[in-house]
Amino acid sequence: MTEVRQGIRAVLAGTVDYESGLDALAVAGSAEVDPELMAAKEEACKRLWRGGWQPAELHRVVARRGRPRQADLVIDAVAAQLRRFPRATVDGRWLAQADALGARIWWTGDATYIDELAARWRLDRVAVLDLVLGLLVILATLPRIEVLVPPPGSAAAPDDRPGAVGSSRIDARLLDRVRALLAKAESTTFPAEAEAYTAKAQELITRHSLDEALLAARSGDPTPVVPYARRIGVDHPHEKEKASLLDAVARANRCHTVSSPELAFSTVFGFDTDIDAVDLLYTSLLVQAHRAMARAEPPGGKAGRSRLKAFRQSFLVAFAVRIDERLAGAAQLALAQATGRGDATMTDPAELLPVLASRDEQIRETMRRVFPHTVRARASRVDSREGWESGRQAADRAALPTDTTRGR
Repeated sequence: MTEVRQGIRAVLAGTVDYESGLDALAVAGSAEVDPELMAAKEEACKRLWRGGWQPAELHRVVARRGRPRQADLVIDAVAAQLRRFPRATVDGRWLAQADALGARIWWTGDATYIDELAARWRLDRVAVLDLVLGLLVILATLPRIEVLVPPPGSAAAPDDRPGAVGSSRIDARLLDRVRALLAKAESTTFPAEAEAYTAKAQELITRHSLDEALLAARSGDPTPVVPYARRIGVDHPHEKEKASLLDAVARANRCHTVSSPELAFSTVFGFDTDIDAVDLLYTSLLVQAHRAMARAEPPGGKAGRSRLKAFRQSFLVAFAVRIDERLAGAAQLALAQATGRGDATMTDPAELLPVLASRDEQIRETMRRVFPHTVRARASRVDSREGWESGRQAADRAALPTDTTRGR
């Protein structure tokens, strides 16, 4: 083992302080230091890919714990990982995240990567060494998590047969229609129009979800659709309040969540049709919440900074609580409308309700397997009455599914 490699490992193990380790790298020759840093970075990222981390998740947690440039280093690590495997053999979800991050090989060679970074970012060499070594320290602290998407090199790309674990059951054309409707709901300045767009989007997904549940139950397929999990990023600030909003949306769509605030995500458990609905609706409601909060919040400035912080937290608490109330009512109404008329177009409740109960128990069992030990989170404090009242009013105006039977 080279002296440089020993020095890097000593810093990561905490037996050598960070500044001393950085100084040692700075005075050593680049021909010795750069390959060892690149190898350490590759080894750390491979460990995390195999340990369940996905590109977007690793990028998000590094951006939170470190500096923006260190998150950019993660993007390069994603590109380096993909370079080793044909795209056809990589899971589509992994590829989609890599593409969304803009991961690509821009450097000419691994041996010159550090120097090329310095030129690209207009930094001196020591500053780049600091960024890379600091990234290694962050990566060393991250734990293994559940493998939800196989990383490149660990498995063939999944097939699209019905029932394949994790395969989406929503037709791509339907998803395009839903996304278009939600985009219109977010862009309009008229609450009634936004509600109509979002209601129609939820209508499409809800009917499809109920139909898919019955179809799966009736099929007798030896490889039935199974519960799945998806991690959804919850960004700061106000992670707890955003996680509460996500949980409200999840429960209304027959899913369950476990929040991991220290890792910047919540894990949503359910069937893919329903998780897709949660992801889309949560994202749209978050946009609506931030837009309404910006319109209602008091002026900031140094004197009002504390007041503004309390307002925003209280606003999001109230928004999540009221959305929870509205979604719970909407979900009950949707089920009643789907089963309550008794005509030929309706679903027999004696057939549907046991199916939904069985699926819920499957979801809970999957959640218990992945997270055998969980604790109930403490409720957020409300320190601003102004924020609380504004948040509830915004939630009352937010576009939600109010009719899941129109247009059938």
